Amino acid sequence: MSTSGIVFDIVEFAVHDGPGIRTTVFLKGCPLDCTWCHNPEGKSSLPQVMLGAAGARIAGKWYTAEALARRLNRQADILRASQGGVTFSGGEPLTQADFLLEVIDRLDGVHVTLDTSGYAEEGDFRRVAQHCDLVYFDLKLIDERLHQRYTGRSNLPILNNLRLLSKMGKPFVIRVPLVPGVTDTQNNLTAIARLVSVLPGLIRVDLLPYNRAAGAKYQAAGMPYAPDFDEDQECRSDTGVFEGMGVPVRVA
Repeated sequence: MSTSGIVFDIVEFAVHDGPGIRTTVFLKGCPLDCTWCHNPEGKSSLPQVMLGAAGARIAGKWYTAEALARRLNRQADILRASQGGVTFSGGEPLTQADFLLEVIDRLDGVHVTLDTSGYAEEGDFRRVAQHCDLVYFDLKLIDERLHQRYTGRSNLPILNNLRLLSKMGKPFVIRVPLVPGVTDTQNNLTAIARLVSVLPGLIRVDLLPYNRAAGAKYQAAGMPYAPDFDEDQECRSDTGVFEGMGVPVRVA
């Protein structure tokens, strides 16, 4: 019997979620509660109504692993021809690890990228990462107290899984969301650079500029949006701290 999971979006012909042309699957549910999250409809593990200019829509559709893999495999030839593949994002895709693994097992020989916050049970993280070709690993804050404040969770499982990933020999890209006055500080970026500079498997660090359009999605989802940082403050895209430690970096 095929496992079921819930997806809130599928984006075809994506070009920013891994190498080549990709189909990106956004799985619903996330254990973190980041105050800057730009996919608020991905937080809950249940379907929810989104109200927009075109009317109401439901964010969240249930698939069996067989049905989702069948849909993804329809574009397998195109994805392989572009040296692309499928990316699983969220939310946090590892909250549906069993479903995700079954979908991956049913894919028709395409490149698989996992886009994860790293917050997951070590066993789930290991099982899924082993079946992926590339991991996009979000790294927000190194200071545990600040991580707890801004995401609602400790970063210890995240840092543990990052070290595990490096030991597994899987190539990975670190992605840092630049939040003004929070993650873009000199102290935080330096701490991230120092940590990743000694990790085998690192391809590069991507610095992701802050997305000021997120607030409208909260309104559409009927969710409060009250960031406790200054959105109008200019974001620092400081690549120098990474370059100084020999870490490949780019502003994505």
